[in-house]
Amino acid sequence: MTARSPSPRAVAKWILRPPESPTESEQVQLKTVRTHCPELAALTHHVRSFAAMLTSRQGERLPDWLGGVRQDDLPSLHTLAAGIDQGRDAVIAGLTLPWNYSVVEG
Repeated sequence: MTARSPSPRAVAKWILRPPESPTESEQVQLKTVRTHCPELAALTHHVRSFAAMLTSRQGERLPDWLGGVRQDDLPSLHTLAAGIDQGRDAVIAGLTLPWNYSVVEG
């Protein structure tokens, strides 16, 4: 009997959650999937790096992150990077400064 492949939804959930959050079994499964799919390994790295920038307010890392994204063959992330470039200064400020528009938007 062969093991069933995880669903795309399950893999996305594992990637989007903090690395220490999935169970040990989920971590093993994600590692297996990433080993068999280099593009998914690169995507996981970029998503988690962006999340770290966001939660740690490290917007100064954005230019390096964008450069790393462009080095990989991930067309969807290239589209995201192009969009970010259109408002790069604002995105860097949003990833760095402690202010937000939540009061105005509410």
